[in-house]
Amino acid sequence: MAFKVLKPVTMTILNQKHIRKDWFIDFDGETFQRFFDEMSKDMKKQGIALKKIHNRDVVIKIKSYADLLNVVKLSSPEVNHSNQCIGHIIGKSEHLDIMEDIRAAVNKLAFAPETIAPDSEFRKVCHNCGCGC
Repeated sequence: MAFKVLKPVTMTILNQKHIRKDWFIDFDGETFQRFFDEMSKDMKKQGIALKKIHNRDVVIKIKSYADLLNVVKLSSPEVNHSNQCIGHIIGKSEHLDIMEDIRAAVNKLAFAPETIAPDSEFRKVCHNCGCGC
């Protein structure tokens, strides 16, 4: 089924300063690009236009996996969600797998945005990334 109008979802990736090297993810690398391209293709089939941008002006210090979740933000103006970090959208990570968590967050924002806590909701996973959670 071809969709005439795709619902936009934007993934913003912030710069990182790694305090601990064990949480390093190369968001500019080939592995992440293949993951993103595959996910984007899958989402397009379901009526979602997924795009990726980098905001190199904002730097997040990575000291834990929760900080890594704050590096990736998702926005979809059609469902009134703007610049929310992955941790806010999914809550606690099941397996500490950033690609699995990004996919879960994109799916939740695209297909079940009503299940995402409002910006004013207190979330323990937030580490003052500026998303408002």
